Amino acid sequence: MPLVKTGEGVEIFYKDFGPKDAQPLMFHHGWPLSSDDWDAQILFFLGMGYRVVAHDRRGHGRSTHVWQGHDMDHYAADAFAVVEALDLRNAVHIGHSTGGGEVARYVAKYGEPGGRVAKAVLVSAVPPLMLKTEGNPGGLPLEVFDDFRKATADNRAQFFTDVPAGPFYGFNRDGAKAYPGVVQNWWRQGMMGSAVAHYEGIKAFSETDQTEDLKAISVPTLVLHGEDDQIVPIDASAHASIKLLRNGTLKTYPGFSHGMLTVNADVLNADLLAFIES
Repeated sequence: MPLVKTGEGVEIFYKDFGPKDAQPLMFHHGWPLSSDDWDAQILFFLGMGYRVVAHDRRGHGRSTHVWQGHDMDHYAADAFAVVEALDLRNAVHIGHSTGGGEVARYVAKYGEPGGRVAKAVLVSAVPPLMLKTEGNPGGLPLEVFDDFRKATADNRAQFFTDVPAGPFYGFNRDGAKAYPGVVQNWWRQGMMGSAVAHYEGIKAFSETDQTEDLKAISVPTLVLHGEDDQIVPIDASAHASIKLLRNGTLKTYPGFSHGMLTVNADVLNADLLAFIES
């Protein structure tokens, strides 16, 4: 398998498709999934002539199932290790959900300082902060994430069925057309990863305040969010992020779910392409 070993000895699995001299697009997946969640985008952009790179976060998918380092700093450092190993330059970094937090930390800490990033995209992303606090009233109460932890610890396999069958793709909405294969694929990706990584990662995606990351980003950044996202509140994420970004553009989608990259791939791919080519 194609692997990059970090300075800590963690092996990060990656995919690298397309011409090596083409502009690279690097995709960062959400919790608790893997690079496979980007299949619709990988095929689309590969067909458009781009170099497409996607990796499995530590503890997820085919990367090393380590018990430590499940936080945004390590996630970003691991992404940087892949970028350096593949010598990606002028790259567009696209992150979904927790992967959006990874992108924000990577771009702010490594990508822009190293001159390696051209643009960024945050899709249904967790920044600046998911947790409800006095200064972030639009966030979710801590009890929500405690329930996530309990469900992950008690019966991860069932939890990883209930989430995609319900709120993740909006299949719990009246009149929604559910896709059993999409649910099964979500479950498959989740169960490939480590329970430790998934449990610890809940704190990373819910309690990491990335206000300063967003303020530090100056490259053009596209923020995309579904208006019926039942996982990441749009007010605490997209609407708050656009106020912090120096060069940001916001686009929202009425009725679209957290998993819109999969179930509405045709719409999202077209908008991603327009931004990348702009």
